[in-house]
Amino acid sequence: MLPRFKCASLVVLSLVLMQPAGAEAQERRVPESQAEVQASFAPLVKRTAGAVVNVYAEKAVQRRVLTGDPFFDQFFGQRLPNRTERQSSLGSGVIVSDGGLVVTNNHVIDGADDIKVALADGREFKSQVLLKDERLDLAVLKIDARERFPSLPIGDSDALEVGDLVLAIGNPFGVGQTVTSGIVSALARNQIAQGDFGFFIQTDAAINPGNSGGALTNMKGELIGINTAIFSRGGGSNGVGFAIPGNLVKVFLSAAESGASRFERPYIGASFEPVTSDVADALGLEKVRGALVVKVVPGGPAAAAGLKPGEIVTAVNGIPVEHPDALGYRLTTAGLGGAARLSIVEGGRERELTLKLDTAPETVPRDETEIAGRTPFTGVRIANLSPRLAGEIRLPAEKTGVVVTAIQRGSPAARLGFQPRDIIVSINGTAVANVKALQAMLGDDPGFWRIEIEREGQRMTQFFR
Repeated sequence: MLPRFKCASLVVLSLVLMQPAGAEAQERRVPESQAEVQASFAPLVKRTAGAVVNVYAEKAVQRRVLTGDPFFDQFFGQRLPNRTERQSSLGSGVIVSDGGLVVTNNHVIDGADDIKVALADGREFKSQVLLKDERLDLAVLKIDARERFPSLPIGDSDALEVGDLVLAIGNPFGVGQTVTSGIVSALARNQIAQGDFGFFIQTDAAINPGNSGGALTNMKGELIGINTAIFSRGGGSNGVGFAIPGNLVKVFLSAAESGASRFERPYIGASFEPVTSDVADALGLEKVRGALVVKVVPGGPAAAAGLKPGEIVTAVNGIPVEHPDALGYRLTTAGLGGAARLSIVEGGRERELTLKLDTAPETVPRDETEIAGRTPFTGVRIANLSPRLAGEIRLPAEKTGVVVTAIQRGSPAARLGFQPRDIIVSINGTAVANVKALQAMLGDDPGFWRIEIEREGQRMTQFFR
């Protein structure tokens, strides 16, 4: 059975062995005495565990009523009233401000209409979602109460090193708050979970289902990560867990506090691929790492900065870039409105350029429209693609044309197999330039439809009558 990545939340705390005052500047070292070996994590747990909470999310689900009689259900089941059930999920969270802001994973609260936060002392409070993002799997909640709560400040996750001790505090399997220990096993891990975020801290601290939404702090009690996934064959902990770095959490929290309705990331205007060993050999690179520039969008920030296809981005603001996901992470945590210094390698030569960090532009009006009438597209919502919309629905920024943004359940388009993010390329051999052009094509029913779409980079043609 192949291993699988599963969601899991926990609170993780980075620790250093207890040292005398003024020893922060000293290098990390292994225990050198029996007293150091017998040192306890208990003081740190007492200082931080109060900021670790359980997050309970519930949502109403409509289920069709079935009688158990296949004949009756087939012919009369649709006339029976649906039954409303309540589904609940359990995760963890971390209070990051004494005013009651809680950071957790998006998958813990996604779709919920009732969210409660339970403190370590047993008290429960209702909460509301301030900001959530499926791509990053992060969410910020606000506890509905006017009082001061224990909280953890957010520290610098870039200060983490492989081998640092960590603690995991969460509610695995719903048994109650639990503490486990481990180390930071690796940094900058990618291709771990669903979505397009790929920059995780890896730890061997035991993480299990129910721990999703945890935290990572140093010995000072500063938050440096939110744990979100485990690598598991059977659903339990195999010592391979992953956390979202605290520096990204800091940027996300700032957006929530500003009242943003969605989280914005910098628009680069270029696409990248990982550097392979062959590419590294051809360019004389000492290490197989970096982001290879594949395409640059004319008029975009990357083009304005002078970035060209075939070049390799090796660092952002002096920090090495391991892969394209790391590049995206570094630019996101650099923040919007400023600029980033990129280190570039091409043909054995090194240079630097400055990239402006702005949001993606809406280059054409969306003209979002829901298609009605008697066509294969009945029930779809379409829009004109721009770099901004492409970023929102996770398509490459250079894509243009008309895209499906939503589909009504049970509609003709849904039954014919159309999916959100499908790009409508042509109808009966005529290219589809924009929403108005598509609507004009649908006005004349040809009786036979040959529709070409692009899905996940692949072109396909479908025929309908």
